[in-house]
Amino acid sequence: MTIRVFLVEDMKHVQDLVEELLESLGDFRLVKAIGNEAEARLWLAEHPGAWDLAVIDLVLDQGSGMGVVSMAGEAAVGHGGKVIVFSDYASDGIRKHCLRLGADAVFLKSQTREFMDYCSELGGLQAAPAL
Repeated sequence: MTIRVFLVEDMKHVQDLVEELLESLGDFRLVKAIGNEAEARLWLAEHPGAWDLAVIDLVLDQGSGMGVVSMAGEAAVGHGGKVIVFSDYASDGIRKHCLRLGADAVFLKSQTREFMDYCSELGGLQAAPAL
């Protein structure tokens, strides 16, 4: 089963890295990458059920990932999607807040191995070596 990924990240090189990491795990396909809150929220509203995994950064050029986490968390309840926060700014307090908003998991970008392990479990796959 292909896992459809919705990515909210404003830096193109990080978008590319996340896409490569997920593709290295197996059957993950990026369906949309967006770099700001307003467009991400609009895409979620216009594409209910069009994703299985949302990977969201908290700090965006325009807006915040927090609003996207909340909206994606609510949407995921209806179709069984998973929401992951993948950010450089995930202190314990922010982690707890994201989980309350509907995130299923929160990882620092330095926790690439843990992020990949979590995603592998979603696909029932064995994690590939960290890049």
